[in-house]
Amino acid sequence: MNYTPEQIKAVKGQGFLFNNDKEHFNGRVITENGVLNAEQLSAIAAAAKKFGNGEVSFTTRMTVEVHGLHYEDIEAFQAELAKAGLTTGGTGAKVRPVVACKGTMCVFGLIDTQGLAKEIHDRFYVGYRSVALPHKFKIAVGGCPNNCAKPDLNDIGIIGQRIPHINQELCRGCKKCGCEAECPIGACHVEDGKLVIDEEKCNHCGRCISKCYFQANEGSQSYYKIYIGGRWGKQVRQGQALRHLCATKEEAMDIVEKAILLFKSQGRQGERFSSLVERLGMDKVEEILLSDSLLQQKEEILAK
Repeated sequence: MNYTPEQIKAVKGQGFLFNNDKEHFNGRVITENGVLNAEQLSAIAAAAKKFGNGEVSFTTRMTVEVHGLHYEDIEAFQAELAKAGLTTGGTGAKVRPVVACKGTMCVFGLIDTQGLAKEIHDRFYVGYRSVALPHKFKIAVGGCPNNCAKPDLNDIGIIGQRIPHINQELCRGCKKCGCEAECPIGACHVEDGKLVIDEEKCNHCGRCISKCYFQANEGSQSYYKIYIGGRWGKQVRQGQALRHLCATKEEAMDIVEKAILLFKSQGRQGERFSSLVERLGMDKVEEILLSDSLLQQKEEILAK
């Protein structure tokens, strides 16, 4: 069957991509934060058998694609998924599905990545669903500097941080220093009988914390490092980190919102956020994102 460009475009906006066989569509099912429960997995499997060719795959943004759907079955497919609380989408010049690593349960995780991703999904993927942007806008959350989810290659990325604080009075300069032994990048070393952190090397992974036998390097709160203007694809650009670390989740969420508002208000049609950052300059972008001016203009910006 021949489909018109208008038909193909309409369903693409709902998360259905036309296949190269010119007959079938793949449907993207949103996972919110990369997590599905057993009932939802069963519902997707059943829908794939009933409406598709029985195959599913997983996208790089942690959505599920059901293969081999017929155009005429798309509405019924969506209705079937809705019974399990699932929706399709994830396309267009809008906030895209949020990516999160497994930091919530990973031994290296410093923040609740999946919980934060769910909040970002609700506030920006759902909350900004009707907001048209100059181009797609991707967000990723990583639990630590291991960077498994590559937040620095997204339009905005968040990485968990934990900063060591050495109590020199308790440090005994051990020959076999537990902190030095634990550091994976050689940022910790004993010098003149005291533990020293090389700030140029330290990536705030937190691995050294609580590894001192004499409690000279104990607990630290988690922080949120924000990367701005990353991009993957034909033109790769590594995002740049804000010099400011966010001490609270709420502060990090506000910076995400301000980045979207900046893109909406100053981005040119068809321009990626990374290009906007390059055009304005990182110093100017950071100045804007660390002020509250965009939040104060939110209603005016979104009304355009």
